[in-house]
Amino acid sequence: MTAGQVGVAVGIVGVVAVYAGFSARWTADGSRWYSSLPRPSWQPPDVVFGVIWPLNFVALVVSGVAVALQSQPGDSLRWLALLAASVALALGWAHEFYVPHRLGRAAWLLAGAAVLTWLLVVVTARAVPWAGWVLVPYALWLTVATSLAVGYWRIVPAATSARS
Repeated sequence: MTAGQVGVAVGIVGVVAVYAGFSARWTADGSRWYSSLPRPSWQPPDVVFGVIWPLNFVALVVSGVAVALQSQPGDSLRWLALLAASVALALGWAHEFYVPHRLGRAAWLLAGAAVLTWLLVVVTARAVPWAGWVLVPYALWLTVATSLAVGYWRIVPAATSARS
C-alpha cells in the first residue's frame, strides 16, 4: 500500500462525507415543502429512504476504498474524479429540488448522476469485480430516484415548481 493509494482512499471518504452532509442538510431544509407534495404512485414508503441512503454511502466508501487500495494511483484518481462528478450532479439535484424547487433541472441533474454512477459500476467492476457488485444497488437506487424526480416534475403544479 502506497501513500498515493491511501491519499486517494482518504479523498474518497471525504467526497462521500461531503455528499452525505450536504444532501442531509438540503433535504432536511425542504422537508415541510416536500411532505406537502403529491407523490408519484410508485414512490416507496419514507422508511425506505432512511434505510437506503446510509447503505448507499457505505457502499460508496467500501467500493471506493477497495479500488483505491487495489489499483494504481492514476486509475484510482480517475475513479475518484468520476465519483466526484456523479456526487456533484447528485448534490445539484438535492439543492435544486429542495431549495429553489426547480424540479425539471433537478430531474436532469439526477439523471446525469445516475448515468455516471452506472459508468462508475463498470469501471469499478473492471478494477475490483466484487466492489462493482457492491455499487449496483446504489446505481439502481439512483435510477429509481431519477424516475421519482421526473414523476414529481410532471405532477407538481407549475405554481409550486419553477419548471426548467
